[in-house]
Amino acid sequence: MERALSLEQMRKQPLPSRTRSMGKQRIVANIVYYVLFTLMAILIFVPILLVVFGSFKTNLELAETSPFSLPKSFLHIDNYVGALKEGNMIRGLGNSFLLVVLSMLGNMLLGTMTAFVLNRFQFRMKKWILLLFMMSMIIPAYTTEIARFQLLHTLGVYNTLGAPLLIYVGTDIMQIYIYMQFLEKISVQLDESAMLDGASYARIFRSIIFPLLLPATATLAILKSVTIMNDIFVQQLYMPDKKLATLATSLTAFVSTRSSDLSMLCAGIIIVLLPSAIFYIVFQRYIFKGLMDGAVKG
Repeated sequence: MERALSLEQMRKQPLPSRTRSMGKQRIVANIVYYVLFTLMAILIFVPILLVVFGSFKTNLELAETSPFSLPKSFLHIDNYVGALKEGNMIRGLGNSFLLVVLSMLGNMLLGTMTAFVLNRFQFRMKKWILLLFMMSMIIPAYTTEIARFQLLHTLGVYNTLGAPLLIYVGTDIMQIYIYMQFLEKISVQLDESAMLDGASYARIFRSIIFPLLLPATATLAILKSVTIMNDIFVQQLYMPDKKLATLATSLTAFVSTRSSDLSMLCAGIIIVLLPSAIFYIVFQRYIFKGLMDGAVKG
C-alpha cells in the first residue's frame, strides 16, 4: 500500500522534479558502486603489489624499509634467478603446462560429446543421468576423497600424471551444462538437413556441432587452465614425486626449505602467479563473451 502511494505521489510530481530525483538516485548509486569497486581493488591488488616490491628487495632492505616503499632497483633479479633454480620452477611450469593441455583436450572431447548426446537424443534413464550429474555437483568432493584415492591407487596411476588427469577430466560436470546451453541455440534443423544429405551422427557432430561450440570451448578451456594452474590439493596428494612437481607444489616445497628468505619467496610467488594472471588477462574477453552467449538462449 505504501509503495502504491509513493508511486502515485511520483506521478503527481512535476516532470522536472521527477527527473532531478531520478538523477540524484543515479548519482548516489554510481558513487556507491565506485566506492565498493575501489575497496575491492585495494583488497585484491595491494597485497600483490607488496609481494612485487618485496621480490626486488634484499632481505636486509626488506627488514629495514616499509613494505610499501619502492625497492632501490627494479633490476635486482637475483631473487627470481634463485627461485627458478632452487625452487625447480621451470620443471614445475613444464608439468603444469602438460596437465593443462591434456586436461583441456580431454574435457573438450568428453564434454562436447556428452552434451550432444544429452541434448539431441531421447533415451531411457536420461533424466536419471542428468540427476546424477546434478548430484555430483552438490556433493562436496572432499567427502569422496578416500574412495577416489583408493580407486586411483588400484588403477595404478598414483604418483603419475595420469591421476590428476583422470580427476580433472572426469569431474568437471559444470561444463556439460554450459555446452547444453549452447546447444539449445543451435537449431535441430541443421542436424536434419545434414541427415538428409546422408551425414551420420558422427559427421554431424564433427562438422556442424563441434565448430559451433568453439566459443564455449574457449571459455571453459581458459577457466579450466587457471583452475589447474592454481590447484595444489590434487597435485600434491596424487603426485608426491619431486619429478612430477607442478608450479603450485614447487612453491609449497620451496616455502618449506627457504622460509626465512622472504625476498626469494616473494619472487617465487610472483613466478607462480604470472602464468595464470597473464593467461586470464589476455583471454578475459573471450570468457565473458562465452558465458554471456551461453546464458542467453536464441
